[in-house]
Amino acid sequence: MGLKSALSRPLAAYVARRYQQWQQDPIGTQQRVLRSLVAQASRTAFGHDHDFGAIRSAQDLARLVPVRDYEALSPYVERVKHGEADVLWPGRPRYLAKTSGTTSGAKYIPLTAASIPNHLNGARDALLHYVHRTGKSAFLDGKLIFLSGSPELEEVGGIPTGRLSGIVNHHVPAYLRRNQLPSYATNIIEDWETKLARIVDETLTAPMTLISGIPPWVQMYFDQVVA
Repeated sequence: MGLKSALSRPLAAYVARRYQQWQQDPIGTQQRVLRSLVAQASRTAFGHDHDFGAIRSAQDLARLVPVRDYEALSPYVERVKHGEADVLWPGRPRYLAKTSGTTSGAKYIPLTAASIPNHLNGARDALLHYVHRTGKSAFLDGKLIFLSGSPELEEVGGIPTGRLSGIVNHHVPAYLRRNQLPSYATNIIEDWETKLARIVDETLTAPMTLISGIPPWVQMYFDQVVA
């Protein structure tokens, strides 16, 4: 048993206990999260415009912050893109996630430093729940693949900008990165067909034990492997 798989078991037990505590009071857990988020955002432009100081419940949130599409939110996003701070969240975002723009043009989603762990912890905790429930952890010692967009980022208004999956790739924990495939040189290839062929070349004979990524990309990867 490798070091990562051995250490994962006590960590998995801890994570499982923490989730069980949340499950014992799901409404209270969500209310605490709501109050925390509203309090942190109350002094932003969006919080001021929507009277966040008066929000005490989910009902208040629904009344004061109507559901809207991206176009309705875009004036705030444009202010963020132009470098303004304290618009949607305190300070300026760490990144801007850019969509592919296949439907109605590219969209920019601010990613704060505080939100980055949320994009990682869900995947981590899912794996640790698997370890806790099955007792199987050896897969953590093998090679892993994360099929993502290019991790190369551009700057928009002084903010690093790129595909969400490419941004998340920068935050793969160091203890997993040494086992991660494909290589950076392959990951930054823009043409998907060329990139996919290179990924298959790099991974076909590797001892792969964990494969993750956007589901359609994972399916295309396997289609290419068996072709």
